[in-house]
Amino acid sequence: MKPRSPHFLPSITRRMLPFSDAASLDFPLGQLLRLSLFQISVGMASVMLLGTLNRVMIVELSVPAFIVATMIALPVLIAPFRAFLGFRSDNYRSAIGWKRIPYLWFGSLWQMGGLAIMPFSLMVLSGDQTLGPTWAGEVLAALAFIMTGIGLHMTQTAGLALACDRSSDENRSRVVALLYVMFLLGMGISALIIGWLLRDFSSLVLIRVVQGAAIVGLILNLIALWKQESMNPMSKEDLSLPKPGFRLAWSDLMKSGQTARLICVVFLGTIAFNMQDVLLEPFGGEVLNLSVGKTTLLTASWAFGALLGLAYAAHRLDRNGDTAKLMRGGLIVGLVAFPTVILSAPLGSALLFFIGALLIGFGAGLFSVATLILAMSMPISGIAGRGLAIGAWGAAQATAAGISIALGGFIRDFINYHAMRGSWGEALATPATGYSFVYHSEIALLIVTLLVLMPLIRQGRRVASKTDQGSAGIRLADFPM
Repeated sequence: MKPRSPHFLPSITRRMLPFSDAASLDFPLGQLLRLSLFQISVGMASVMLLGTLNRVMIVELSVPAFIVATMIALPVLIAPFRAFLGFRSDNYRSAIGWKRIPYLWFGSLWQMGGLAIMPFSLMVLSGDQTLGPTWAGEVLAALAFIMTGIGLHMTQTAGLALACDRSSDENRSRVVALLYVMFLLGMGISALIIGWLLRDFSSLVLIRVVQGAAIVGLILNLIALWKQESMNPMSKEDLSLPKPGFRLAWSDLMKSGQTARLICVVFLGTIAFNMQDVLLEPFGGEVLNLSVGKTTLLTASWAFGALLGLAYAAHRLDRNGDTAKLMRGGLIVGLVAFPTVILSAPLGSALLFFIGALLIGFGAGLFSVATLILAMSMPISGIAGRGLAIGAWGAAQATAAGISIALGGFIRDFINYHAMRGSWGEALATPATGYSFVYHSEIALLIVTLLVLMPLIRQGRRVASKTDQGSAGIRLADFPM
């Protein structure tokens, strides 16, 4: 019997570790895991902005809801600048040759600075002040949210670009998969810890928790960026060369015409699927009289549908399926899902409502991964680097998500205000009218998105021919957050 190698057991152990196959000789597993810590920091800051502080401002500090919505929307307004930040990191020049690390560092400082002043600005915003003008709270809170938003976008864009730089074509999908999982872990774990720390709320506890999160985020980012980019000293001649302009690089990225169409599809499709994001659970409670527990299960139903959509997309793309047709399939599922939700109101069927939510998640997941594949295969040449491509994708998606959520809430409130006053007749004087109008608007947007998508479908591009990754293709794991 042939004796086993003494390295047999360690190799088996490494193969059993999640994402151990994402490592390579040039990007060892230890460095990969360490770099992924920046995603935990970003996830933690995202929970603070979108969840914890949202509730604290409205409930504990009694800040008006429209002011809270405005503050939460400020980081979204910065999202379009992700493309510019990615471009700057592509072309940054330093005496020691770093490109991404400086943007990771300064993004960490912006993120920490915004969270550091956040609790004090919120207390002033709530009216707890003795000196200064009455508008100081709004200005300070806006400054804190803007600084944190800049830090989030800068850190994540530069970090993802650095991960793409260091990973090979064969391993890039698994590397980005690890980064995505770490982002989710950062959100989940930090939400539990922050919620536990704030169980006995007071102003002093708020200051300690938020500033503690700022320090933890900075430490995680410092550990993440340490020795991740090699030093390649540049000569004075290289440093003095003129830098390419953003407009020229953007034109280079958009020169095919299909890239601009793809970004437009991403923007329209994201709005179409996300307008219901904050309305599904209120619809279940207000229209179908579902309990809080049942509407919480609704979110699980949507998430399960999204996972099914992502899994199906990965299965099809592994077999070199037509990505544009897969994207069309997600939109068509959405055209079935929203009428299902609409019909649940007159029929009073909670089961039909849950099926509709499941289908919405499935269609959104299928659409997201399909647009991702085309986005990651955007032609990159010369001036237009990977950072610009990732920034363009992130800018389109994040901006559309923020606009769609605000737009959905506004439309629902506006329509219901007039409907409940009887402006459109007794038949429409129900709470379901506003929700139904939003869902019908999403159906119309899905149809528009399909029309914009048609030239990409006719082009018939296939994943394998665009990714240069052999039979593996770009998988579900390539999602650039």
